[in-house]
Amino acid sequence: MARTQGSHSEITGPRIREAALHLFAKHGFAAVSMRQIAGEVGVQVGALYNYTPDKQALLFSLLEGHMIDLLEAWRSLDTPQSPEARLEAFVRFHIAFHLDRPEAVFISYMELRNLDPENFSRIERLRRDYEDALETILRDGVAKGVFALPDSKLTTLAVIAMLTGVTTWYRPGGRLGPDDVSRLYWDMVRKTVAA
Repeated sequence: MARTQGSHSEITGPRIREAALHLFAKHGFAAVSMRQIAGEVGVQVGALYNYTPDKQALLFSLLEGHMIDLLEAWRSLDTPQSPEARLEAFVRFHIAFHLDRPEAVFISYMELRNLDPENFSRIERLRRDYEDALETILRDGVAKGVFALPDSKLTTLAVIAMLTGVTTWYRPGGRLGPDDVSRLYWDMVRKTVAA
């Protein structure tokens, strides 16, 4: 629905998304009402429908936005040529991107089950695009004899799960900084796939 001139849609829309992201991550999609989201933002519940048709559309928008941002950020990198250097770039990129977005990561994995089948399929397609980027790197490394792995798809899924898992334990200001985490995880991934 179009907003009236002079409205605060450029402020309110992002605030609604931010509130929904926080509440979905904290309480779970099913437990959060549109009324709670409106209360968090400080608007009447009816005002939410100027920005989203329903809670399902809001969840989909958050998950899709996360995946599109991830894919665009990865594709915008000037990655090195060798498979090992590309794999290191992927590992470091994935960790850096996700450390700043723990709530988005959490709902991207935990709330997929709450998407309707069409929305689920669209998010899965985006996830496959990202997985394919890593699998291509791994296959290139196998073809060049620098990586040895029994199954490129399984290795892709295992590496992404391991890297994404950082968001479950990492805390800013803790014993390890982001660079330390990236370095240590790159060393683990490198040893896992090395020929």
